Amino acid sequence: MLAGVPDAVYRLDTDGRFTYLNAAAEVLLEHRAAELLGRRAIDLFPAIKGSIAQEQVREVLDEGRPRQFEYYYEPQDRWYEVRAFPDPDGVAVLLRDVDARRRADLEREAALRELTAVLEALPSATVLVDEGGRILVTNRAWVADGELLRSGGVEPGGVGDLYLDCMARGLTSGHHAAIAAGITRLQAEDPSDPPGSFDHEYATQLGSFARWFHLQAARVPSSRRVVVTHTDVTERVRGEQALAWKAGHDELTGLPNRATLLDMTADALAVGAPGAPGTALLVLDLDGFKTVNDSLGHQLGDRLLRQVGERLAEQVRPGDAVGRLGGDQFVVLARECDQAEAAALAFRLQSTFTSPFTASGISVPLSASIGVAVSRPDVRDPHQLLSDADAAMFAAKSSGRDRVHLFSPGLREAARWRLEVATRLRGDAIDQLVVHYQPVVRLDTGEVEGVEALVRWQHPERGLLPPDSFLSVAEETGQVIPITRWLLRETTRKAAEWAEQGLPLRMSVNVSARHFSAETLVRDVRTALRDSGLPADQLVLELTETSVAEDPTRAEDQLTVLRSFGVRVAIDDFGTGWSSLAQLFALPIGTLKIDRSLLNAAERAVAGETGAVLTAIVELTRTLGIKSVAEGIETPEHLRMVRAAGCDHGQGWLLGQPMPAEEVPRFVRSVQAAGGDLCALAIAGSAASRAG
Repeated sequence: MLAGVPDAVYRLDTDGRFTYLNAAAEVLLEHRAAELLGRRAIDLFPAIKGSIAQEQVREVLDEGRPRQFEYYYEPQDRWYEVRAFPDPDGVAVLLRDVDARRRADLEREAALRELTAVLEALPSATVLVDEGGRILVTNRAWVADGELLRSGGVEPGGVGDLYLDCMARGLTSGHHAAIAAGITRLQAEDPSDPPGSFDHEYATQLGSFARWFHLQAARVPSSRRVVVTHTDVTERVRGEQALAWKAGHDELTGLPNRATLLDMTADALAVGAPGAPGTALLVLDLDGFKTVNDSLGHQLGDRLLRQVGERLAEQVRPGDAVGRLGGDQFVVLARECDQAEAAALAFRLQSTFTSPFTASGISVPLSASIGVAVSRPDVRDPHQLLSDADAAMFAAKSSGRDRVHLFSPGLREAARWRLEVATRLRGDAIDQLVVHYQPVVRLDTGEVEGVEALVRWQHPERGLLPPDSFLSVAEETGQVIPITRWLLRETTRKAAEWAEQGLPLRMSVNVSARHFSAETLVRDVRTALRDSGLPADQLVLELTETSVAEDPTRAEDQLTVLRSFGVRVAIDDFGTGWSSLAQLFALPIGTLKIDRSLLNAAERAVAGETGAVLTAIVELTRTLGIKSVAEGIETPEHLRMVRAAGCDHGQGWLLGQPMPAEEVPRFVRSVQAAGGDLCALAIAGSAASRAG
């Protein structure tokens, strides 16, 4: 009967001698029966001496009870499942080869340990949920929040518990239903599809206080597991609630009144640090509004004032405030706003009046005169700042109405420059654009693998201008789209030309959020690749976190199409903007570019250690199959830190400054001629410079 058993079976007598073995045992033990029968197992297989296998078999003989265990047999480098049963003449042993399963289990455990380490580095309470809905991993923040729940009489959830059951404790049915629907939707997705995400804010009693959390969930690529983070946003919510109840709002529009705006301005001026952007006040006075009231009546005029307040509130930046001074005057408080930003905001507010206002079926055209004042280091009096803005507003009215007047002469010059830029970009300025290229280097080998394209403006009077002097205007006016279209054509053509010369450099090009809204990005990229002949996988489109945040669905749709035919996608300036991990990793991205501000912060924080923050980010990207690029490498210490963190690629002035196209081949070939390791050359050059 045992001869037909697929598992290896053999018997040992009380002295450990083979008395029987089936054919499967001969194959597994790599000996014929004639070589084994009558001989002691310990003599034939000395590696088992002192092992768990010898110990367990001895216990079966001594105690007469069966044993089951897994055993790693070192000479064969394989794992076996062993079952030993007492036998009238000794012990019967069944062996099964479980090496493939055991190694797969070990690999999964290692991957889970790696992901656990990444989750531990996250400050928000985070869990990993398996496809069955059970918690696989929690981090320290989750455990800490759980202790607060327990102090309030709510039993927290842990590893092995059903996540949705845990979340039901202490939540309203509405919040729980929304979270359950989101998690269920993610787990129902096809693992081969791009991973989805969702977020939800909910309130719960944590300890003795009500707390608000922002839940962000994203499916792990190629699986049905879901990573869920719970970020405490209580302070933000309480601040919003406090403002909602604060007295001192205009009765007609619901906007803050003069007294409240002055208090808010005083607070903004008090927290401003030396050298930081200032505080701006913009006073808007409706032109000829008295005529509207006199001709149409105050009731209709009040409706128009409410509409003006609503339109202004839609145009200001997050964190700014709109108030009503009284009558037909409004004021905007812009925090952390320099002169150029204040001017741009004023022109944007002015554009809200281009469409007529409608009340009671009557269309009423309105315009506004706007005065702008930006705080100076010696000004900490909100009344003075409001007076400056008010004076600028009267100057705008006296210069013809429907104007913007800037209190600062320097700001007036900046506004003129922005207008010049906007005008020239619509004219011949695009023919004056040039591209410089900065090397992107593999950090493990030092090889120059690609370049990032950086646009410049060769201004006929001002010389070579950096992008921050004109691209913001191009963004506002929509001219960034033809600029990017030109840049795609130019850079793909140049990359194809270098490839023909034996220098296949991957080309990285920055993309604006405007291109997503215009929905021409896919067509423009296809056209550039077709005309240049550059392979799609040699092009990397870089987009910032904030550009994704403006319209994540539209961005995801277009990037998915681009990714499908080979174009690579990178998130640029990671750590400076939106930084929603759930939303970012739902996109079809292949590269995460770590901003230089994170390098500088990590360098200050580590105090001689390896950068834990950088390491956590890199481990997270690697777990999700994403490459990492460290930007802003300017010192040997930066290079050492990003290498220690495990970053895949790097760029910065230490490794190579942006250069004209004609210098790129010479630069790359000089690196190759010197051994090909640009990292080593950069460190040596830096050391030589210091020694000199």
